[in-house]
Amino acid sequence: MIYKMESVNHKQVINFTPELLARISELIGHYPSDKRKSALLPVLHEVQDAHDNWLSIELMDKVAEIIGIKPVEVYEVVSFYTMFNRKPIGKYMFEFCMTSPCCLRGAEDMLEYTCDKLGIQKGETTPDGNFTVVGVECLGACGYAPMLQLGDSYQEHLTKEKIDQLITDCKDNKISLH
Repeated sequence: MIYKMESVNHKQVINFTPELLARISELIGHYPSDKRKSALLPVLHEVQDAHDNWLSIELMDKVAEIIGIKPVEVYEVVSFYTMFNRKPIGKYMFEFCMTSPCCLRGAEDMLEYTCDKLGIQKGETTPDGNFTVVGVECLGACGYAPMLQLGDSYQEHLTKEKIDQLITDCKDNKISLH
């Protein structure tokens, strides 16, 4: 099997501050010295948070170096989990649940409506850098379908009217992402 990592033409400032390096060291320290790779997920979260919420190949290579694993081991993890971004994303990322319960209740239609409303395709970011729309795996809120995650909050029982209001609230800076 040939493994190919998505390559993007985005430059990223790589900044491993003393604070970030200390946090990474702390996370790695939670695991036995021969199991440093176990710290990969929390380390990637910290690095992504410190770098505009996305991970360039150079950042992933640096994480591999710090943990002491092969870069491909980092690429495999980053490309598998939807919570890691391999290209810059908008300030507001609409993550639509695309599993069966949400799709049966109209998630695909809501995602398409949102993309049309914003003038982008699934996986794209608006030219102003404010919005990204993606489909993700189960968010664990099947009883509230269709739904999406926006920052740390769930937006449930979606309708076109709710999508319109979310977009307006984001544009008016009324949505807190944390």
